[in-house]
Amino acid sequence: MSRNRQLSAGRGVYAFLGAAVLVSVFPLYWTLVAASRNNTDIHSVPPILLPGANLLHNIGQAFSQTDMGLALLNSLIVSSLVTASVVLTSTFGGFAFAKLPFRGSRPLLATVVATMMVPTQLGIIPLYIMMANWFHWADHLQALIVPAAANAFGLFFMRQYLVTSLPDELLDAGRIDGCTTRGLVRHIVLPTARPAMSVLGMLTFMATWNDFYWPKVVMTQQNPTIQLTLSELASGYIKDYSLVLTGALVASLPVIAVFLLMGRQIIDGIMQGATKG
Repeated sequence: MSRNRQLSAGRGVYAFLGAAVLVSVFPLYWTLVAASRNNTDIHSVPPILLPGANLLHNIGQAFSQTDMGLALLNSLIVSSLVTASVVLTSTFGGFAFAKLPFRGSRPLLATVVATMMVPTQLGIIPLYIMMANWFHWADHLQALIVPAAANAFGLFFMRQYLVTSLPDELLDAGRIDGCTTRGLVRHIVLPTARPAMSVLGMLTFMATWNDFYWPKVVMTQQNPTIQLTLSELASGYIKDYSLVLTGALVASLPVIAVFLLMGRQIIDGIMQGATKG
């Protein structure tokens, strides 16, 4: 077999990938179909699989029946600030644990990782007492942003990535050239960590955007996030599923935009890593 022979995918691979794409995209497509129909069309048998003409009407109804505009703005503010904070703190902390040895680093890292095993529900009551009674942040966005500004998963994720992707020799070469630790972070660590930062940013944004439990506890419908607004759309005695899925479609658009924005960075990072050697 020739060494120069390139591997190529067969028809079976393309058929499998095509089927996987269809299965993945169909729920989003069905949401679009349901959002463009009325409640009667959704329950018809056989089901209607083509979009209708009620999409704009349903979007207007969803915005008029709930404060969806405020909910989208609140979720966008909270998700963006939490994502930026988590990515930065995780990158700096991960670099410190990975490449800056200091006394007690292993027990401290083990403690951080151990916090990931504690269920979120166990800390809800003391966290709510702190937010409501100490800081008086109940029903304020600070109550969603500050507790989520750093997390153990992000720190551990960035630490593991930098351990394997950032050679010690590269840092030593930077120090020989006169770089301070701040210079190393700016010129070496951040460019190297960009693919992992993109992945962490996308995961954090999606998790924060989709969070329902903690906002349900500390926020009200007067200052809602998008998930609280979707629950309000679905809370009627007779549910209008066309409006519920219209709200879900609108709520999905920012997440899709973030995925499209971050996806190129992730692919570029993977390709750069694959061509090294």
